[in-house]
Amino acid sequence: MNPSASTQNILTLVGRALIALLFIPAGLSKIGAFAGVAGYIASKGVPLPQVAAVVGIVAEVGLGALILIGWQTRWAALGMAIFTVVITFIFHNFWALPAEQVMAQQQAFFKNIAVVGGLLALVAWGAGGYSVDARRSV
Repeated sequence: MNPSASTQNILTLVGRALIALLFIPAGLSKIGAFAGVAGYIASKGVPLPQVAAVVGIVAEVGLGALILIGWQTRWAALGMAIFTVVITFIFHNFWALPAEQVMAQQQAFFKNIAVVGGLLALVAWGAGGYSVDARRSV
């Protein structure tokens, strides 16, 4: 299959939107539940949980928005990939959990790792033609 440039650009735009749809609402929801989010982060043994919560919100909303509009996409996707790998190992450590929690956390772990694969594809190939990056390079 050899899709046209237009098809590739449309699919890249849709892919960016779907990735952003995962992160931006998650980050926005953390703002309204900040104390609970910081408490959950603290329960995982993360130091400075309030700072970590702010970093998470900025990463999910900020980097998610950059990916959505396609500006500095490679850097935003790389940052989001690193962030996602780190939080995945902290919050979905299924190997250290009781048996009744393993399946759900294992699925979340590998879902996140799959998302990292999509983010790394954006790092490799860029935002596509329907993006701020493409407009700025003209």
